[in-house]
Amino acid sequence: MKTRQKALAALCATFTLSPLAIADSFNFKTSLTGNADALVLFQGTNAQSSQLSALDQKSQGQLSKALKINDFKGDFNTFAEVVAPVGLNYDRVLVVGLGDGDLGQSELTKLGGNVSAHLNKASINNIEVDAEAMQANQAAYLAHGMNLRAYNYDKYKKAKYQEKAYTFDVNAVDATEKAYEQLEHIQSGMFLARDLTNEVPSALTTEDFAKEAKKLKKLGVKVTVLEPKAIKKLGMNALEGVGRGSTEGSRLIVAHYKNSDTAPIAVVGKGITFDSGGYQIKTTESIVRMKSDMAGAAAALGTVKALAEMKAKVNVVAVMGMAANMVSEKAQAPGDVVRTAEGLSVEITHTDAEGRLVLIDSMWYARKKFEPSVMVDIATLTGGKYRALGTELGGLFSDDETLIKELTDASHVVNEPLWRLPLGYKDKLKSPIADLRNTGTGGPSATTAATFLQQFTGDTRWAHIDMAGNALMPASKNEYPVGGTGYGVRLLTEWILNHHQAK
Repeated sequence: MKTRQKALAALCATFTLSPLAIADSFNFKTSLTGNADALVLFQGTNAQSSQLSALDQKSQGQLSKALKINDFKGDFNTFAEVVAPVGLNYDRVLVVGLGDGDLGQSELTKLGGNVSAHLNKASINNIEVDAEAMQANQAAYLAHGMNLRAYNYDKYKKAKYQEKAYTFDVNAVDATEKAYEQLEHIQSGMFLARDLTNEVPSALTTEDFAKEAKKLKKLGVKVTVLEPKAIKKLGMNALEGVGRGSTEGSRLIVAHYKNSDTAPIAVVGKGITFDSGGYQIKTTESIVRMKSDMAGAAAALGTVKALAEMKAKVNVVAVMGMAANMVSEKAQAPGDVVRTAEGLSVEITHTDAEGRLVLIDSMWYARKKFEPSVMVDIATLTGGKYRALGTELGGLFSDDETLIKELTDASHVVNEPLWRLPLGYKDKLKSPIADLRNTGTGGPSATTAATFLQQFTGDTRWAHIDMAGNALMPASKNEYPVGGTGYGVRLLTEWILNHHQAK
């Protein structure tokens, strides 16, 4: 286990945006030392922990007395903490409620996140976890949740995160390590997406994002970067136009991981490295969060990294339209008309509806260059989605019922739940001087935006995920720390592995 941790740490050390890639370290053994800063025990509502009973005797009943005082009954996601227990070589004992039934990966990941939060104290560095009664995959998901919550983006902080070392007591060490190794790769993809989302706008331009994408070449990923002249030559004027007001201009970044002869799956990500709103500039309250407007592209790239690290038998291409939506004398103006690579013209009725413009040319490129069997785009696209579903749910749009079910099922398994929203209101996208306008004249904004994208999907099976509000956490919760979430990496990886991995 230590060898793999070192190898993965060395791999992640090349990523320069953040000093952290693995938040904490985890080892799995068949026994505990009985001497650490903290011990984590588990108690269900219907089953008494044998370890808890034995330690209670050593502590002269202090543990059971503390549970009684705290009215702790073992309900799921409840906690009771005992500080400096008598007769034990632990500074703290944390008793965690498991509830009354078998817990799946979703519940265990959440629970692990909350255990990590309870142990986030400067005095705690070494932690032992009694997971002997858990199955291998259950212990792995618990550790997964702990590490996802422990992630800390401290690049700009004077005080750095103190890494914690966890030792799990499990029955099947090899099986647990194998299960956790798969989750480490997903964590790696998520942490990449989180690092990219958390980075400040001046340090993550379209060129910077391209440099980070190229680092995946060592994993066997083919990375192609198209710059403004090449983009314009291909007729991708919608993508080119969004970045025209910035110094660097737009980029199209393609990361292709092929380890299967099956038809490719295309993941198209919106990558607005900073969104001022253009001439229709955003408000002070919302503009400060606009460094995260590239979270869709971050999710797409993180998904490719996770799949490449685990050497999955898949053929996946991430196509990421990148730009900074800025104001300058060269910037796109309200009322302009652009000709897309699809051949359709679009009237720019609102410069802050730029995400759909980078997506439509990116989707065209994905379709024409790779002929994917299915295409999913992911983007922080509309305030309408946020107002409809908030931060708990992502918005899902498609007319493909099979694809809707596959993505929805995957989303609930990994704690990134999707909720289907309708397509429609195409008539609201009519323009008097162009084939389409980029915003609807009335109608729900999330729906009209998705319907606008639908005009550029051709015959390819397609779904659109609107993750507005899901990219940044204002307050920590479950397995999510404050800041970038890496939303979409687990969801897309789960879906691809379950439905598009070569047999």
